[in-house]
Amino acid sequence: MKTPSSMEAPVAAIVPKSIEFHSDSRIDNYYWMNERENPEVQAYLKAENAFKTHCLAPTQPLQESLFQEMKNRIKDDDTSVPYFKNGYYYYRRFEAGKEYPIYCRKKGTLTAKEQVILNVNALAEGKEYLQVNAMAVSENAQLLAYAADAVGRRIYTIFFKDLSSGTDLDEKISLVTGNMVWANDNKTLFYAQQDPQTLRSNKVYKHVLGQSQTEDTLIFEEKDEKFTVRVQKSKSGKFLFLACQSTISSEFRYLAADQPDGAWTVIQSREKDLEYEVEHHEDRFVILTNADGATNFKLVTAPVSNPEKTHWKELVPTRENVLLEEFDVFKHHLVIANRFNGLTRLEIRTWDGGGKHNIRMQDPAYSVWLGTNPEYYTEILRFGYNSLTTPSSIYDYHMDSREKTLMKQQEVVGGHDPEAYQSERIWAPANDGQEIPISLVYKKELFTQTGKNPLLLYGYGAYGLSTDPYFSSSRLSLLDRGFVFAIAHVRGGQEMGRYWYEDGKMLKKKNTFTDFIACGELLIREKYAHPKKLFAMGGSAGGLLIGAVINQRPDLFFGAVAAVPFVDVLTTMLDESIPLTTGEFDEWGNPKDKIYYDYIRSYSPYDNVKEQDYPHLLVTSGLHDSQVQYWEPTKWVAKLRALRSNDSLLLLHTNMEAGHGGASGRFNALKELAMEYAFLLWLAEKNQ
Repeated sequence: MKTPSSMEAPVAAIVPKSIEFHSDSRIDNYYWMNERENPEVQAYLKAENAFKTHCLAPTQPLQESLFQEMKNRIKDDDTSVPYFKNGYYYYRRFEAGKEYPIYCRKKGTLTAKEQVILNVNALAEGKEYLQVNAMAVSENAQLLAYAADAVGRRIYTIFFKDLSSGTDLDEKISLVTGNMVWANDNKTLFYAQQDPQTLRSNKVYKHVLGQSQTEDTLIFEEKDEKFTVRVQKSKSGKFLFLACQSTISSEFRYLAADQPDGAWTVIQSREKDLEYEVEHHEDRFVILTNADGATNFKLVTAPVSNPEKTHWKELVPTRENVLLEEFDVFKHHLVIANRFNGLTRLEIRTWDGGGKHNIRMQDPAYSVWLGTNPEYYTEILRFGYNSLTTPSSIYDYHMDSREKTLMKQQEVVGGHDPEAYQSERIWAPANDGQEIPISLVYKKELFTQTGKNPLLLYGYGAYGLSTDPYFSSSRLSLLDRGFVFAIAHVRGGQEMGRYWYEDGKMLKKKNTFTDFIACGELLIREKYAHPKKLFAMGGSAGGLLIGAVINQRPDLFFGAVAAVPFVDVLTTMLDESIPLTTGEFDEWGNPKDKIYYDYIRSYSPYDNVKEQDYPHLLVTSGLHDSQVQYWEPTKWVAKLRALRSNDSLLLLHTNMEAGHGGASGRFNALKELAMEYAFLLWLAEKNQ
């Protein structure tokens, strides 16, 4: 397939800039694109959008059809399962045709009168974008604080509402992260603020209702640029925590929630490579940590009066093949989410030592997670479950009787038969002998293992974030048209344990890319995919994966979608003024050290574009993205267009109103997904 010839592709101006470091000189012809307000930059982005629209014009009917399909599968007037906290049942609901949620509650019983505490649709009126990222209700349940962003750059404003009268308070806190927590006096709010340049969360303030933001007290400032700060509250409601965290180190402080003017106490001072998370149970803290060589983490307890590491007592030991990921505490029970052989398990223990057990799961590949469990004095655990074939389901589980009650399953409007689809888990041999798990799903009647099906391979592989098999009603539009969908659980994630992450970061990052290539090769070899209909998709750090892979093996994939891709790794990691750079040094390495400079330079997608044939490529971006700056994908596309040796489709879509997460609202975001799916389906059809 060739690029339509009736409209010329945009050609970016070449303005050579020499970037010199470690006696190495790189010429960046498109460095000028980082001037967001430059009219030439704006004009270029609009020209790329126009070219993308022109090239995808033949798919417009398909895009609209896909959008309507995906939209129509979503229950228009949906309601979440209520949870109980401090005398109220809280839930959110959607009204027919509305983009945003309505947050509600009922006092004491579900038969009580509904109180709307926040209607996000009303807040969004007249705005192109709106995101409410956090809400906090005071201990007496009479005050609401919520954080809203109308740009997409994740810079929030906190607003207040009196829930007893339903009126908005005439005060706000601007230019903050959105992270916040109430003290128990129902008037003091602690919140985090970011550096205005780097957007690193580095300060915690104390705000008292009725006072101006200029009067707020700075409680803590994190000076180490590798660390960020956040505030949270213990489940018991008795303590506030101030957490300082980097990729490989943690430091927590605590304060009695009844004493907001008191002094914060350090639990354990930061140490290199020492990570921990804290909760409160009775007279002790429960701590998840990798201390003393616990690579896959362990649980310890510490007395509230003496919480430092010398007083930590082992509760659940570390295990070689089991990764402890998170935990939840109840008065009588401890719940642990651990990962074994790539899949998460929920383990229930009693504090009195009476026994332990795992909750049984039914699919070969699935996702399970701890749900919203704010109540401390209960025997009921709420958890979520789904798989590649089973819609998201919310369960209440009695931890003593082991009775499991399905509270709600995601409704797929028009119906969904899980038995019509097949989920599998297979393994691909990597270059070094590691076996890489692949989760895949297809529609039974449209699949034959004869190498004829188009297949979309998705990957991420960074930050220790595991990409678990999950259900997507939107994905049915691909499966129902004969696509196989697969997830490559490459190193850099944490699916197989902590070592899986360690083997895909820093000076081992290339394992992520070669793992993905090995997965693609296996899927062709085992005839799950047609050799000329294998497609790749990834976003953010997964977009880096896509960029590196198509530089290495441009012949393997017929087409790819790279969403908000982190592709200019070397230049970004050298520029500490760019948001989030310094906090990433423990993930990618600091290129000011030559060993990391050379290694990053050897795989950074932008630096390794060369004269060769490239697969068809759709790249998406957000002008206000605070995580991957818009100029990274923009420069990458410009350089690819200048150097590639073929004329495959090369398209850039920039959302001029949004940031890293794309469009806001539950339906608007589907339009971009419909565009991506149409791109893939069109390519697969043209390559018959």
